Amino acid sequence: MDFLNFLDFKITDILDIILVAVLLYYIYKLVRGSVAINIFIGIVIIWGFWKLTELLDMEMISSMVGGFMQVGLIALIIVFQQEIRKFLLMIGSTNFANKRNFIRRFRFLKPDGDTTSTDINAILEACEIMGRSKTGAIIVIKRNNSLDFIKSSGDTMHAEVNQPLLRSIFFKNSPLHDGAAVIEDNYIVATRVILPVSNERSIPLRFGLRHRAAVGITERTDALALVVSEETGNISYIKNGEFALFNDIAELGNMIKEDLT
Repeated sequence: MDFLNFLDFKITDILDIILVAVLLYYIYKLVRGSVAINIFIGIVIIWGFWKLTELLDMEMISSMVGGFMQVGLIALIIVFQQEIRKFLLMIGSTNFANKRNFIRRFRFLKPDGDTTSTDINAILEACEIMGRSKTGAIIVIKRNNSLDFIKSSGDTMHAEVNQPLLRSIFFKNSPLHDGAAVIEDNYIVATRVILPVSNERSIPLRFGLRHRAAVGITERTDALALVVSEETGNISYIKNGEFALFNDIAELGNMIKEDLT
């Protein structure tokens, strides 16, 4: 029967499905944790409904949904401009093929015990202590996208992450405290880094330039950012251009470890 012809799979069909699955998976990773995830899920549902109507030869509804999908492409580019930028940065990153965890990017399932090499506990301990003394700080943690374009604005460093060093960097009388510190693979690789400031108007007015800079870098890349407020001593966690809420420092640590693996 012609209706069952779609079951006649070829090697190219299987490869096509795998490539689409990989593409959708990485798009999901880019929008996960942001408001765009709901839009992404809605698009997938509409696309699936469209293909189902085509399969069942429901020409009228299929043409209507298909027209909506085609016209909506421009709107999607506007809605997902930040995510598209991050995706292109990930594809074009100069050190993409040289990272030690290159193979891990293509694993859909994380094996048990897969952890990050970054000493998250040392970073959070330093943030807690700086918070109690109301020492302002901004720490950027690299994930996949290259941060070379911001590292060049600061001072190069290559020191293993530890709590006393982070505290000394942001000590108010330290020559390195002004700006952000960048961490890659458990090493502080740059200090006094100048970050792009977000122009997002939805950021509450109580947040200053540190928080806007953290939002700015996480809008342009997939990096994570921790900010210690100089006014309140509160710790903020920013990813995908948004503030991630947490109840305590232990939950924050688990969130960061999950985002880095």
